[in-house]
Amino acid sequence: MDPVTLIVTALAAGAASALQDDAKGAVKTALARLRALVKKRLSARPAGEIVLAQHEQAPDVYDKPLEHELTQSGAAADPELISAAQELMKLLDARGAAAGKYTVAVQNSSGLQVGDHNTQVNHFGGLTAGRDAYYAERDMTINPR
Repeated sequence: MDPVTLIVTALAAGAASALQDDAKGAVKTALARLRALVKKRLSARPAGEIVLAQHEQAPDVYDKPLEHELTQSGAAADPELISAAQELMKLLDARGAAAGKYTVAVQNSSGLQVGDHNTQVNHFGGLTAGRDAYYAERDMTINPR
C-alpha cells in the first residue's frame, strides 16, 4: 500500500474502531498521535485541516480529497507519519500487519496495483485505439465525465 493510502486507511479504520465502546486505550492513543501528525503536516495547506475534519465525519466521502492534500503536503516522505499509521494498523489488524499488508515498497514499476478486490487491465507499448488512446512514451490523464 502506498504511504498516503496507508495514512488515510489508518485514519478511517482508527476512527471507526474508536467509536466502539470496547475500543482499547492503545488504539485511541495511536489514533490521536496519527491525527496530530496529520494535522501538523496539513497545517500549511489552506484546505488541509478542513478536509481532515470532514474526513473524520465522513471518511468514505473525503478519502480522495484527504489523499490529495496529504500527497501535496509531502506526507509520503514523512517517516514519522508513516510509522504512526503502521503502528495504528498493527493494533487494528495484527494479522494483516504481520502478513505485510500495510508495508509496500514500490520502485521503477508500471501497471502496479495494491489493495483488495481490484480489477486492472494494462496495455503497454505502442498505440492503443479508443477512448483512452495514447502513446506509451507520454504521460496521460483520463478525466472522468
